[in-house]
Amino acid sequence: MKKYNEKTEVLEKIADSITSWIGSIQSLIVHTVLFLTSFLLPMVKLVEFDKMLLILTTVLSLEAIYLAIFIQMSVNKSHEKIDDIQEDIEDIQEDIEEISEDIEEISEDIEEINEDIEDIQEDIEEISEDIEEINEEEEEEDHNERAKNVILKSNVSSNKNEIKALKDIIIQLKTEIEQLKKDEN
Repeated sequence: MKKYNEKTEVLEKIADSITSWIGSIQSLIVHTVLFLTSFLLPMVKLVEFDKMLLILTTVLSLEAIYLAIFIQMSVNKSHEKIDDIQEDIEDIQEDIEEISEDIEEISEDIEEINEDIEDIQEDIEEISEDIEEINEEEEEEDHNERAKNVILKSNVSSNKNEIKALKDIIIQLKTEIEQLKKDEN
């Protein structure tokens, strides 16, 4: 099978070379010289006109048959390449559709995260208000109550830092989504 493929490749290269040469200026010149020579031979009485026409017609018929075969081989080869390119294009289109779907899902996730952040911010504001109220009452409370308030404040501060980190991540995700949308277009 390997030898068959190698022979086929060699024959295809030969066919491509012949087809390429036939479409060149050199081929036009060679054919013109041959035709002129063929018609000059009977005029100088080297060959009879009927024999020259018979030989010339036979040679031209054979050449036309082989040229038709070579040209069809080139057309078939080009058609295969076009089919391969079309398949690649279809694969790329499918990938683009999948990426678009992923971007839409990420956008929805970001919207949900934003809503969650807003809820958390509202909770933090409520906690801050509670802390302020507790601070006002703190003067009247004992030392243990003050310690609890300090712990609450540190938790709120920690939560604020986490929320800020989440906001930064969301901003980064939005930027990446926008970049993906731009790249898609």
